[in-house]
Amino acid sequence: MSVMQIEAIKKVLPHRYPFLLVDRVLELEEKRILALKNVTVNEEFFNGHFPGKPLMPGVLQVEALAQTGCIMLTEKHIEDPDNSLIVFTNINKAKFRRSVVPGDQLMMEVELTNRRRNFTTMEGTAKVDGTVVCELEATSAIVPKEDE
Repeated sequence: MSVMQIEAIKKVLPHRYPFLLVDRVLELEEKRILALKNVTVNEEFFNGHFPGKPLMPGVLQVEALAQTGCIMLTEKHIEDPDNSLIVFTNINKAKFRRSVVPGDQLMMEVELTNRRRNFTTMEGTAKVDGTVVCELEATSAIVPKEDE
């Protein structure tokens, strides 16, 4: 059972195709979120990474975890989400354990480990079939959106 389907996610995240990397939120708590990304051969990045051996780039796995964390922060920790933006300030301890390929389902779990005012620290893990494929620690700042 899902907590958030794609249309609800699109109301929270500003990202759109081809950069929206969260398909569904399965669990959402105060300091923890579990989300998924269905990795399909139709992803734009597979055209060039790599022809004949498609692999999901590690940087996009990191981005998918970051977007997952943004959903949790926006839904549970930001008082004025329409006028706030979450910017990542640091990625630490990023490790890639195995390749992510078309047909995989990326299960992403992010936990909020620290928050001081508008600064956060989160730990994220992405798994495929129960095996860790990517893990990291990330820090972010919650900042006001600039007037356009």
